[in-house]
Amino acid sequence: MATRSPLRRTAPSNADAPPVAARAEPLLGAALVAMTIFVTLKDWAPSSGAGLWAAWSVPPVMALLAWRLRGRRLGFVVVALAVTAALRAQGGDWTARVLAGLGSAAFIGGFFVALATLRSAAETSPAIRACGRYLAGQPPGRRYLALTLGGQAFSVLLNYGSIALLGSLSVASSARESDPEIRFHRTRRMLLAIQRGFVSVLPWSPLSFSVAITGALLPAAPYKATVLPALVTGLIVAGTGWAMDQIFKPKLTHTPLRHTPEGGPGAVLPLLLLLALLGVPVWLLHVVFEVRVVGAVLLVVPLLALGWLVLQEGARGAVGRAGHYAARELPRYRPELTLLMMAGYIGTTGAGLLAPHVAEFAPLIEALPGPLILGLLVWFIPVTGQLGMNPILSVTLLFPLLPAPEAMGVSPVALFVAITAGWALSGITSPFTATTLLTGNFAGKSALHIGLKWNGAYALVTGTLLTLWAVGFGLWS
Repeated sequence: MATRSPLRRTAPSNADAPPVAARAEPLLGAALVAMTIFVTLKDWAPSSGAGLWAAWSVPPVMALLAWRLRGRRLGFVVVALAVTAALRAQGGDWTARVLAGLGSAAFIGGFFVALATLRSAAETSPAIRACGRYLAGQPPGRRYLALTLGGQAFSVLLNYGSIALLGSLSVASSARESDPEIRFHRTRRMLLAIQRGFVSVLPWSPLSFSVAITGALLPAAPYKATVLPALVTGLIVAGTGWAMDQIFKPKLTHTPLRHTPEGGPGAVLPLLLLLALLGVPVWLLHVVFEVRVVGAVLLVVPLLALGWLVLQEGARGAVGRAGHYAARELPRYRPELTLLMMAGYIGTTGAGLLAPHVAEFAPLIEALPGPLILGLLVWFIPVTGQLGMNPILSVTLLFPLLPAPEAMGVSPVALFVAITAGWALSGITSPFTATTLLTGNFAGKSALHIGLKWNGAYALVTGTLLTLWAVGFGLWS
């Protein structure tokens, strides 16, 4: 008898099914898919003019996104229009800056759409959920490490969905504990392990926005040159969390009961298989064809997601799921897409407004020692994150105002290491990021409480180590 693939969908249930949007919006879905295709072709066929098509696809996409927006999210669109008007009033070659901003927004939106295909396929995979239950059910001695490593692997595949999946499974696992003191500490430690595992992949994962956007701003720092030092950054972020968890274990008045985890070590094999099917083609395309790693991701991820759907649903079912994804699942990301795309646009175009006013400070920045600039960059993103600035906005706004890396006396790779380190630090502390908001939802705490109280001491220790690492690498490179 033929055996069923561990990645195949079996016995779908309401818990496994993806959320259904209130209404189908095929026009918006088609526009987002078309934009993603143009963004992908920009890397694989740069002479085709796809980059220009990608940029000009943004206004109709944003019009469709904004049509049903209300409140603060719509405010980002209003700010973008105001920045455009101010740029035009400033004069000069303002259209080039607007086109650059549209290109940035298209890339961010297309990258998000491509990554979401993998998340859509994973949401209905029983193998992925079984793996999450196995990790969440580990005994206290190895639970934090298991969730940190598992959180890293899940984050590569699911992005923010990893926190949602592992967080819900961890809370359900902790709910079996009747002692409120033990339940609180167990929930807290599990959620922190997941959150810190997630942010530890931001500096090195080719599927993270920090790598994609920083790499796009630093073409002289290709992924194959940044991946090893970025892995050191991730090791510092994850390792410091594990060390502090072990050192500062809570003193319990009662001994917790031990529970046998569901499944066995084999539950993680499908996850490892998926990581291999994702990582190997991306790396080979990046090295062999010398295409940007984000270009490889844009091509490989949707194809892998489609193949996964074929395993779950069959060819006909996969076609139906693809249509459902475009028409119903993508529109439900309206708030996230608006925030991310407008952050990229406002940052890129806003830098054009600020450039004439900060040009006089460029010699002062160049006069600063390069290692000092790297250390300041590590803290710039988390500090602005406390003020409500999305890391995408912070980086795209700041970067064009900086002198060239050579003028600052640092290498492009060192600059990449400093920026992505600060991005990870912001993800653990800012009350306005999805990581702290999601963690706070599961913990029943505010995002500010999660970012500053639960992670305050950890952020200071990790930030100090990351600063020393960025400065040391800058001196060495």
